[in-house]
Amino acid sequence: MEVGPENNVRRMVIQQLESLRRAGVTHLPRRPAVAVLREAAVAVDAVDTDPGDAYTADPSELAPVRLQTGSLFESAESTSPERNLVIENERSTCSSSQRREKLEALAATVARCTRCRELADARTQTVFGVGNPTAQIVFVGEAPGADEDRLGEPFVGRAGKLLDSIIAACHLKREDLYICNILKCRPPGNRNPSQEEAANCREYLDGQITTVDPDYIVCWGSVAAQNLLETTTSIGKMRGKFYTYGRARVLCTYHPSYLLRNPAAKKQVWEDMKFLMSDMGVELS
Repeated sequence: MEVGPENNVRRMVIQQLESLRRAGVTHLPRRPAVAVLREAAVAVDAVDTDPGDAYTADPSELAPVRLQTGSLFESAESTSPERNLVIENERSTCSSSQRREKLEALAATVARCTRCRELADARTQTVFGVGNPTAQIVFVGEAPGADEDRLGEPFVGRAGKLLDSIIAACHLKREDLYICNILKCRPPGNRNPSQEEAANCREYLDGQITTVDPDYIVCWGSVAAQNLLETTTSIGKMRGKFYTYGRARVLCTYHPSYLLRNPAAKKQVWEDMKFLMSDMGVELS
């Protein structure tokens, strides 16, 4: 049977909600799941389809679709990835303690995860995420390194110290942010995550973002940007503009470890940080 874009919308909504459920998220704090599904139904009202298709489709059939701005899925730029679940602009009213409890429950699930056998066998511990559960900004990196694997915290070591300097220059503190990675386990030899590994961890990342419900997300490096936004665009071409993920505005920039190897790129990252803070109403010199 030919798979149309309207069916893909319905399938992606259901797949997303099921992924969040498995990750330990009991509800979508910005909007009831039934309302999201009702909007999806509007998109397929004019199409004669078998409702059972939405539940039996192979995930490999799911393809990105582009709908008009304001519909269930949208992107901020014409080059932005299109598979972005759009929920109401109002921020979640969940308390800090409620969000922290959800994150702790999800972290416990992650700690028991063995989906990636190679990573599970080699890790010292999982590296879930740290920071403010009501943070306005979420930082997303690629994967834990040796120091992160040892300490159980993302962005430590030399790259972490450089990130701390960037945070301070933006008049922020680590405790103002929520920081996590695409992967929760260290890949052997600090190699890049495979597509399968990133897919296995995706529901955990989505659970973190849904729970914290940030206004902004900063993707540090191409691995984070390409995996979060589901694109193959290079990080150099993604810089200098905002993308949309849910209701959050997403900024992509170079990873601190890249800056350690290429100090000249620090100027570009600083421009990106000024661009971010300016959108938040803070002007940096």
